[in-house]
Amino acid sequence: MTKLAQLLKQKKYTIAVAESCTGGNLSALLTQESGASVYFDRGFITYSNQAKIDMLGVKTHTLDTHGAVSEQTALEMVAGVIQNSNADIGVSITGIAGPTGATKDKPVGTVCFGFYVNGEYFSAIEIFSNQDRAQVIQSSVDFVIGKLTKWL
Repeated sequence: MTKLAQLLKQKKYTIAVAESCTGGNLSALLTQESGASVYFDRGFITYSNQAKIDMLGVKTHTLDTHGAVSEQTALEMVAGVIQNSNADIGVSITGIAGPTGATKDKPVGTVCFGFYVNGEYFSAIEIFSNQDRAQVIQSSVDFVIGKLTKWL
């Protein structure tokens, strides 16, 4: 995490995040260092679909059509992060940490990510298979930290 914190400080970027399946773990990691207020703007924990709608402006149609665990929802979540913050960088995470909640098309470990970096939106989907709930959460946080460190 120190590398990402250094990059955010060096480039004078701020970050805001929306978390569903990680339940605040990314925010906790981003704020564990003294002086994090220089780069961390805010975090939204939007575990329920209604929270995604109320706090981030995710469309009901998107949730009904694609589900909460979809790249479409992740992109709407990160768009809501950027709209409702002063951040230069936005991240969203929504997925199935398990052990329940899986479907035929979306097994446990399916996690969708939304990113806003350098004025552009990106999405990604990862399947962290053969992992328990804690491992899926940690792998999701690690994925975000790795991606952001690489991009910055």
